[in-house]
Amino acid sequence: MKRYDFGAGRPDPASFPVQGLVEAAIHAIPKIGGDFVLYPGDKGHLGLREVMAARESKREGVGVSPDDIALMTGSMQAVTLMAEAFVEKPGDVVITEELTYSGTIGAYKKLGVELVGIPLDEDGMRPDLLEETVRRLISEGRKPKFIYTLATYQNPTGSVMPLDRRKEILRIANHYDVILVEDNCYGDVRFEGEHVPAFYTLDGGENVLYICSLSKVLAPGVRLGYLLAKPPMMRRALDRRYDGGNSVLAACIVGEYFRESMWDHIGKICRIIQEKRDTLFHSLEKHLGDIATWSHPVGGLFLWLKLPETTDMDRLQKLAGEKGVVYARGKGFHVYGEDVKCIRLAFGYPGLDEIREGVEVLAQCVRGAQA
Repeated sequence: MKRYDFGAGRPDPASFPVQGLVEAAIHAIPKIGGDFVLYPGDKGHLGLREVMAARESKREGVGVSPDDIALMTGSMQAVTLMAEAFVEKPGDVVITEELTYSGTIGAYKKLGVELVGIPLDEDGMRPDLLEETVRRLISEGRKPKFIYTLATYQNPTGSVMPLDRRKEILRIANHYDVILVEDNCYGDVRFEGEHVPAFYTLDGGENVLYICSLSKVLAPGVRLGYLLAKPPMMRRALDRRYDGGNSVLAACIVGEYFRESMWDHIGKICRIIQEKRDTLFHSLEKHLGDIATWSHPVGGLFLWLKLPETTDMDRLQKLAGEKGVVYARGKGFHVYGEDVKCIRLAFGYPGLDEIREGVEVLAQCVRGAQA
């Protein structure tokens, strides 16, 4: 049976720079030599931190110091580190978008966090409802430990929060003295539209904790991400780090490769994924345009497909499984587990023909799952 994989957020397999990394390894490994026997420390390999500081500086238009960056084993280590550092006891509250990354939901719930979700509109988390919720929680003696947001190419909806709304969200966080954590792991996968600044670059953003990753512009298997924060917040987070630091071997090779190739590589990735996104748009219009609607992401790896209210989601999952169509079910992204009539389609990994054929098969399953 053929498999149509729209499940996980992964880049195109052919975009992985095998030869470039081989050549980078040849140059990078001798530079470190016997120092591989040393532990990397809390912040990790300086060379890659320098390259990531340059990445942030170029994208955001501000000066970023490598001293403010700590390398992580993928962005998820930083995500979980936030809860380990700032949550004091089971039942402590963390605020997120009502729809957010399923991995974050699972990790935080395992750590005993109570997640409180803020509804979204087409521009992301609604600040009016955020302020109302923060005020209520404080009045109940349950002040949130932090606000976690995916503001750029939001997972799963694909929305981008406009600058004015970011300023309002940051104002609320600062006014009520609540930490703001921004997860920007998709930030460089941009196809069109203007760049919107990260929270940490805005007035009042000095205490924002910022998370980024190389999983979406290189590969999840490399397991490299980072946390960007100023010293007081950075120290508080790193005091909860017990893993001895991440791989110097991986970091030095990737740092060597990206030192000269970062933006050429990202440009190539974006062109490949944009073609896949556009193919997905055309296929959905052809096969599901009469009964479904979907987001139109200008970046990232995900499309949020809204199905008819008459869809039997369990039956759809069964039919799709029998036909080899893999997707992420909507309720996995809802902080309260609500069985929303939506699914997330990841379009970075499947080939163009797989997208075309897979959407046609999915559409048959959707029609077969109507009550």
